[in-house]
Amino acid sequence: MEYQYPFSIDWTTEEVIDVIAFFEAIEHAYEKKVKKEDLMARYRRFKEVVPSKSEEKKICGEFEQSSGYSSYHVVKKMKESDEQEWISMK
Repeated sequence: MEYQYPFSIDWTTEEVIDVIAFFEAIEHAYEKKVKKEDLMARYRRFKEVVPSKSEEKKICGEFEQSSGYSSYHVVKKMKESDEQEWISMK
């Protein structure tokens, strides 16, 4: 991993950890696979920390620019996959 995770200095340590956990789940979706229910839980927590759509786009855009992984595409696939237990972007 040659990049940094985006975060806000206004977040608590716990919130930073939770946002990083969400981005790690995005990484797993691209590199291996991630359990859908785990990804959903991490995304829900991410949205508690980052409730604004514009801030979500900004932070996820920063992550995609540095990592090459699109949070948007993973979350979209998660929401569209009714029967899947695992999410993989391979």
